[in-house]
Amino acid sequence: MISVKKILGKSSLALVAGLLLIGTPAVQAQDAVAGKAIFEGNCTACHSIDADVVGPALKDAHKRRGEEWLVKFIKNSQELVQAGDKDAVALFEKFNKVPMPAFGTSLSDDDIKNVIAFIQQESEKPAAVAEAPATAATDSTATAATAETQDVAFMDLPPVLHFTFALAAIIILLMVLVVVLMFRLFIPMMGDTIYEEEFRNSFAGRVYFLLRGDATLVTGKDKNEIHSHHDFDGIQEYDNDLPPWWKMMFYVSIVFAVGYMLHYHVFKTGSLQAEEYEMEMEQAALIAAATPDDPNAVTDYKPLTDATALESGKKIFSTNCAACHGPEGQGTVGPNLTDEYWLHGGDVNEVFKTVKYGVPAKGMVPWQGKLTKDQILEVSSYILSLKGSNPANAKEPQGEKE
Repeated sequence: MISVKKILGKSSLALVAGLLLIGTPAVQAQDAVAGKAIFEGNCTACHSIDADVVGPALKDAHKRRGEEWLVKFIKNSQELVQAGDKDAVALFEKFNKVPMPAFGTSLSDDDIKNVIAFIQQESEKPAAVAEAPATAATDSTATAATAETQDVAFMDLPPVLHFTFALAAIIILLMVLVVVLMFRLFIPMMGDTIYEEEFRNSFAGRVYFLLRGDATLVTGKDKNEIHSHHDFDGIQEYDNDLPPWWKMMFYVSIVFAVGYMLHYHVFKTGSLQAEEYEMEMEQAALIAAATPDDPNAVTDYKPLTDATALESGKKIFSTNCAACHGPEGQGTVGPNLTDEYWLHGGDVNEVFKTVKYGVPAKGMVPWQGKLTKDQILEVSSYILSLKGSNPANAKEPQGEKE
């Protein structure tokens, strides 16, 4: 027979082991697993653990707010905002006043606590450090060094260029010296004749007196002759020439205008602004088209109509879009997708582009890094299939009628 003592001993051990298991991370891990499924089904469209998306990054949210506050906020964030909760109002203002969907009717308190357990588990994971291979780093460094423009010091230029610069400087210096010597030799020989009107009005005389501080060459000379004998309230008009610099610029502008007209409008050897703009836009389009994600690329997709594609689109919609547009597309945070009104176009190609690139200014994230092209086309086709379904509690129309 088995003694009572042995039975009690084994029972006690089993009881202690059970109590220990209740407090071990295994149960918490199970909660986190359930929380992960709930998080991926309801939260990933607007939240990430490490980065701000539509809503804030959730890493260490349980430390910043506490479980009780998080449960209330997830159940109905707008109740806290309207009640004047400081933290709730701050989040609402920071993230462009985009209201978070209320999950009080779709998730129980235990579901929300499971999500918080998942957030805690993800927050406690060590940050992954991506180590690039040494060869890749070497290659990237070499590429950057090759692409970078190298500055060459003047003393490192070829001797031929040094000789050319020196020769040009000597020639300019000799020309200046010749002009100065000519003035110093010939002006004194002229004696007082340099003050005669004939010499002063000559180009050489104007240059000479300009060097002595007389600006007549630039400003012209006042005649101080009354233009007419009319008296306008004591105001008289003098017959003075325009400044020579002004007349010279006027003559140059006439010559330039004639050359401009011949170049652009007669011989058509130059491109006007409109043509230059078109050429630059074409070049930009060619550059953008070389990348796989050109937002300006023209697409000609047709809506998918087969049941398999629409069912796949429905699953994608329920997983990623229902949190903001409602499970039936009736609109909650995002617009109603079942009416005839569209904010960014209702053609399948326009819907495809909106889903792919998002509308960050309105809080919609781009899905091009999370969904494949086929998946985006499937969910876009499913969205178009919702037109006219008239779900209950549909949001008011927004945008233009298609």
